[in-house]
Amino acid sequence: MDRIAAGLLRRGERLGTAESCTGGLIAAACTDVAGSSQWFERGIVSYSNAAKAELLGVPPALIEAHGAVSAAVAEAMALGLLARAPVGWALAVTGIAGPTGGSPAKPVGTVWLALARAGGAVRVWRERFDGDRQAVRAQTVASGLAALDAALDAATNAALGDA
Repeated sequence: MDRIAAGLLRRGERLGTAESCTGGLIAAACTDVAGSSQWFERGIVSYSNAAKAELLGVPPALIEAHGAVSAAVAEAMALGLLARAPVGWALAVTGIAGPTGGSPAKPVGTVWLALARAGGAVRVWRERFDGDRQAVRAQTVASGLAALDAALDAATNAALGDA
């Protein structure tokens, strides 16, 4: 978290999270750090489909077509947060933490994550985690934060190359 905090502070940017299966654990990990109010803007727990639509602007038709646990919905969550909050980065997660709710097409442990940067690209990826509900959620937090750390490094290095 220290690297993420330093990267966001160095760039003068703020982070927001849009979380479903993690129920706010990414936001909690961020706000566990003293001084996080300087770089963490907000976390939205959009656990239900209605919350995804109301709070993040995810079209209900998109959820109907692809399911809440999908690349399309994860991307829409991240972009919806970017559009609604004064943040430079949005990290979104939606998945099936279990122990129930899985299917052959989307087994327990399936998680879609999206990392969006204001004015930049959106990275969307799928993970398939093993373990119980707590393990799936913890691995989701770790994956999202690792991707954010790497993206901040890449953005900083690209900016330094421009200097």
